[in-house]
Amino acid sequence: MDFHFPGVHDAISEAAPDREAIIWRDRRITHAELAERSKRLANYLLSRGVKMHAERDSLAGHESGQDHLGIYLYNGNEYAEAMFGAWRSRCAPFNVNYRYVEEELLYLLDNARARALVYHAEFAPRIAAIRDRLPDLEILLQVADDSGEPLLPGAVDYEEALASASAQTPAVEPSPDDLYILYTGGTTGMPKGVLWRSADIFVAAMGGRKQPFGELVKDYDDLRETVAASFGPKMLCGPPLMHGAAQWTTFLFWASGGTVVFPDDVKKLEPADFLSTCAREKCLTVTIVGDAFARPILDELRRGDYDLSGLFVVGSGGAPLSTANKKEFLEHLPHVTIMDGIGSSETGVQASNASNKDTGVSTGDFRPAAGAGVASEDLTRVLAPDSDEVGWFTQSGHVPLGYLGDAEKTAKTFPVIEGERLSVPGDRARYREDGSIEVLGRDSVTINSGGEKIFAEEVEHALKQHADVFDTVVAGRPSERWGQEVVAIVQLREGSSAGPDELRAEAEKHIARYKLPKAFVFRDAIQRSPSGKADYRWARAQAEEDPGS
Repeated sequence: MDFHFPGVHDAISEAAPDREAIIWRDRRITHAELAERSKRLANYLLSRGVKMHAERDSLAGHESGQDHLGIYLYNGNEYAEAMFGAWRSRCAPFNVNYRYVEEELLYLLDNARARALVYHAEFAPRIAAIRDRLPDLEILLQVADDSGEPLLPGAVDYEEALASASAQTPAVEPSPDDLYILYTGGTTGMPKGVLWRSADIFVAAMGGRKQPFGELVKDYDDLRETVAASFGPKMLCGPPLMHGAAQWTTFLFWASGGTVVFPDDVKKLEPADFLSTCAREKCLTVTIVGDAFARPILDELRRGDYDLSGLFVVGSGGAPLSTANKKEFLEHLPHVTIMDGIGSSETGVQASNASNKDTGVSTGDFRPAAGAGVASEDLTRVLAPDSDEVGWFTQSGHVPLGYLGDAEKTAKTFPVIEGERLSVPGDRARYREDGSIEVLGRDSVTINSGGEKIFAEEVEHALKQHADVFDTVVAGRPSERWGQEVVAIVQLREGSSAGPDELRAEAEKHIARYKLPKAFVFRDAIQRSPSGKADYRWARAQAEEDPGS
């Protein structure tokens, strides 16, 4: 069955209307309240002229026939309300990175053809600075916060807009073809808007499978039964909802009958706040993004005293989680399972790796989910699981329509191979003998040194085995001898003094010598996105500007 998100949330709220959907500070928003508030927002948007311009069957994959609403918010109930409210009005929501400066924000809103924008008052000055260059941006909904910023001219207070609108079901009929738009982070290039049919992303990442390897949800009745039978476990969501990993785990948890909890501080990771919130709400699972979240949380676990006896799953996705940090989690919390997931904006959830005290710990090898596979390097063949070729990590079945406004990149990323349309976003991979898939890293950050391809993430994993490394990112820079040479940008743990020779000696235990960094650049902090993803453009700049040690 094809689903649409208003139908999904109606099924959830009918099955468990009084169950809390979101807990944040003193807010405890039930599914019934979330449904009502999203309907009010939808009716307000419809009253302002938001509409469907062209149905899906008349459009190419890179085209949208809907108006678009940008969500420029920190985590909170308003984020979910904006997503559901947009879908209920048949407007397509998209994520806005709140770290962007004015020029980046201008590019994004222009590229997305934003008709409406929901934003925290804190961001009003940035919007004011670029607004005259965005003629399509007509509807501004300002969410009050503690910044004290006044309403922009022509903007409407978010709560006043909801209060003025009807709570009745909007007079439009949603479709499984209605768009889910997810903008990529742009850490290796300009951000791109990935267009998904709602029905496809629901199955690929947002609850349409009861588990990554489980059966499909049959219909809305099946969804209601699942939610009604659930005991309502809680999941602590650490990363910002402006990134796909957080959106996907949030919706997946709702579809399984759970409650989503946000730490008190939603602007940055505060490890003590994160862990105390987990203990206070007795969360069954927590979601983080790789080592950028893991390392400070582990340091706080060493310092603090938190009752995490009810925590059973540490989930990570969106960025690598190193073997060293997985081992340390199990030292502190031997009863948990660490679920390391992999996927991308263009694929949904592709594979996972479970580690616990019984199975042991590994990083980089994943059990493929439905539709995940490997294609040959020349993109002419789908490789069999017994192949040892290094190729491209692919996804089939429920995949995106394309990139908004870009027919050329759409054709390149979503080729037809052996008669099937695949998503090939650029990760290198190969099968292992046991049928699992080893993911080697994004080709766009692969370093070609002396004719050998070196995957940045593999070198990063090796360096993180050294106890003095707090964080690291690896980049290539031009070299007369090698073409490119490997440079490690390293942030040491406070009080540590490990030098290049020690770090190289540790890495040599885990990777071949030709992959070792030729130089080390030490920094007080590694620049990452708010979700924890490495900023490889920044890393290349550090490598090229500093000769290193």
